Amino acid sequence: EVYFKNLSKQKQKEVMEKNGNNHKLRVCVATCNRADYSKLAPIMFGIKAEPQFFELDVVVLGSHLIDDYGNTYRMIEQDDFDIHTRLHTIVRGEDEAAMVESVGLALVKLPDVLNRLKPDIMIVHGDRFDALALATSAALMNIRILHIEGGEVSGTIDDSIRHAITKLAHYHVCCTRSAEQHLIAMCEDHDRILLAGCPSYDKLLSAKNKDYMSIIRVWLGEDVKTRDYIVALQHPVTTDIKHSIKMFELTLDALISFNKRTLVLFPNVDAGDKEMVRVMRKKGIEHHPNFRAVKHVPFDQFIQLVAHAGCMIGNSSCGVREVGAFGTPVINLGTRQTGRETGENVLHVRDADTQDKILHALQLQFGKQYPCSKIYGDGNAVPRILKFLKSIDLKEPLQKKFCFPPVKDNISQDIDHILETQSALAVDLGGTNLRVAIVSMKGEIVKKYTQLNPKTYEDRLELILKMCVEAASEAVNVNCRILGVG
Repeated sequence: EVYFKNLSKQKQKEVMEKNGNNHKLRVCVATCNRADYSKLAPIMFGIKAEPQFFELDVVVLGSHLIDDYGNTYRMIEQDDFDIHTRLHTIVRGEDEAAMVESVGLALVKLPDVLNRLKPDIMIVHGDRFDALALATSAALMNIRILHIEGGEVSGTIDDSIRHAITKLAHYHVCCTRSAEQHLIAMCEDHDRILLAGCPSYDKLLSAKNKDYMSIIRVWLGEDVKTRDYIVALQHPVTTDIKHSIKMFELTLDALISFNKRTLVLFPNVDAGDKEMVRVMRKKGIEHHPNFRAVKHVPFDQFIQLVAHAGCMIGNSSCGVREVGAFGTPVINLGTRQTGRETGENVLHVRDADTQDKILHALQLQFGKQYPCSKIYGDGNAVPRILKFLKSIDLKEPLQKKFCFPPVKDNISQDIDHILETQSALAVDLGGTNLRVAIVSMKGEIVKKYTQLNPKTYEDRLELILKMCVEAASEAVNVNCRILGVG
């Protein structure tokens, strides 16, 4: 990696040409929501910074384009990225069917976009249903897929979607050693797996905003102090919507009782999200003096808010992944992140079935400071990913090869093997006639050639060679092996 980074631009170009990439790699980055953009944005900035190697096309879909979720496509524009295509793909509804219909709508709209863009590779992140539509479209249209954050284990339907995308993807960027081992165990080609760390950590670990107090005051009020407020972010669990709504009610009740200033972010677009918003409004959260309810916070400001919070609570992957980089205490509720690797800053309340249990967790965690964790990255993911992209050989076969463990020899048959071993070319040099025959392994004559035997040795040799050439040509057509006998 260090070697490649220190190469001159010309040398890097030569390395690319040697690997088969003698033209700019056309990369399509598709982003569906605020969460995946925080992981994809550092990669997009890296691609944009090297126009001699890459062409970048940005496709925006999903909740980015919905007002109820903050019209978050605007932050992509503010980052000075040209959005090539906006696709409205979310079917509004409050049940599982709406998610299925959203996937179907995306599948209908994406082929036209991909036909126009004709990318060499599409970058897809994570485990959202929108990402599954992206990966399915690209795979069926023979477009190479680079999947970010494969191999991880969490909970609910997200696991199934993530692993399904892994099976569709041609290349993998994973964040932890365990995720890499999971991908290998899933029979993915080790040569196509990059252990890079999480791209968002490149920004997290370099964030040195000294004016974080102004950000805290904007979102939580003038009288708030560091380590004296809570950030809450909770999403519905689509495999058990009813229970997750009840758990959200208990969380809000516990936060009201705890009596600390709290920033509550609206949930993701998932079945049950509207019911969660109704619960917030029923409890008067948007007008409660201790609460600030918002649809979206820009990622660079969100970093500062969680870095200096007294605690984060909910079931977002951000809590068990990114927040560990700051040592902020986290309370992880329910099963949505079961299986995630976490630092010691995370306290799990897997069965959050009572207000008292959640309130007790808040009392244990609030205001603590834990050691910073780098489980998910060291701040150098993007250079590794760019190097990985440059090394992709577009001349390699597109068809994936899975590295399955050895199994018992197959007992099925192969026609070429049968034809190769069932016949031979037999030559008879003596007697009145010269004879050449194609003979099967069962001793049956497939075809016979006969000529009168010339009187001189030279004529005889010339004729038999001529007959052999003719017979051998025919024998090749039936995949015979050639033997000389007699």
